[in-house]
Amino acid sequence: MRRRRVEPRKVDPDPKYGDLIVAKFMSKLMRDGKRSVSERIFYQAMERIEAMTKQDPLATFKQAMNNARPHLEVKSRRVGGATYQVPIEVRPGRAQALAMRWLLAASRARGEKNMTDKLANELVDAAAGRGATVKKRDDTHRMAEANKAFAHYRW
Repeated sequence: MRRRRVEPRKVDPDPKYGDLIVAKFMSKLMRDGKRSVSERIFYQAMERIEAMTKQDPLATFKQAMNNARPHLEVKSRRVGGATYQVPIEVRPGRAQALAMRWLLAASRARGEKNMTDKLANELVDAAAGRGATVKKRDDTHRMAEANKAFAHYRW
């Protein structure tokens, strides 16, 4: 190893739920350093989820995160002039980061009127095991499964 390990930054829990994952998610949702806008969008989306599902919105959020989290992914590996897609297991921190990134990308790509609606509907869909985020995870798993033959190139 050439350099020292990078220490993960300490994240303060969010003000309403006191949850670290929610705080991290809101930071990823944030654009141009506008935290108050990010918090408003997220909390309004949680209210919308509660109105839609009549369940705890934090539980729905956690379920959506779990359903979006990948277990396997592929990584390119050059061996003797050929590039192989080698399936590898995803570390928990990376799995969480990918789930957040995919949820936000799918939310932003949706056709609803505003970001609050987009985020609320994508989280409800992901919690139910459908939607663009879960499709992305399934595609990633399918790719890893298809390239299982190259698993012995893992390093």
